Amino acid sequence: MKKRIAIFASGSGSNAQKLMEHFKRSNDVEIALVLTNNPDAYVLQRADNFEIPSHIFDRHEFYQTDNIIDLLKNLEVDLIVLAGFLWLIPKNLITEYPGRIVNIHPAILPKYGGKGMYGDFVHHAVLEAGEPEGGITIHYVDENYDEGEYIYQAKYRIDKGDSLEMIKFKGQQLEHQHYPRIVETLIKKIKK
Repeated sequence: MKKRIAIFASGSGSNAQKLMEHFKRSNDVEIALVLTNNPDAYVLQRADNFEIPSHIFDRHEFYQTDNIIDLLKNLEVDLIVLAGFLWLIPKNLITEYPGRIVNIHPAILPKYGGKGMYGDFVHHAVLEAGEPEGGITIHYVDENYDEGEYIYQAKYRIDKGDSLEMIKFKGQQLEHQHYPRIVETLIKKIKK
């Protein structure tokens, strides 16, 4: 029986796409569902292109009900992967999936993490601070933004004159290279 992943995303979903591509031909793992809080998110089109079902939810459903948990349990989801998902994960979901929710952050945590630190906000802060390097952090999710235990970190050099677009590109290259591989390692360790 295949192990199953649910992806949560709020926007374009480039990391979600890399995960879909990575597991498309897997005999052991499948993407069971893509969930989003944004009805206009491009990740929905990406999911449709891979014939992966999707679910759109609002704040009430996510924070005030167990609907999402019931949906994940009905689909026998083993691992939840956040790929550009911007809302804080509620305690009931963390309790239901302890150590089985992971996120990717576009900086070397603990620097440049926390509420409001996502996407271009992170890259801008790194650039403004004059950091010599940027990077990514893959981590477990807990009740706070970007404070869960680190799983993997990778760095890239920031060259003098690098623009926001350049460091964003360097970071995305690392994300796309490492996230699917780390997710595969993690899901293989989960006992069915």
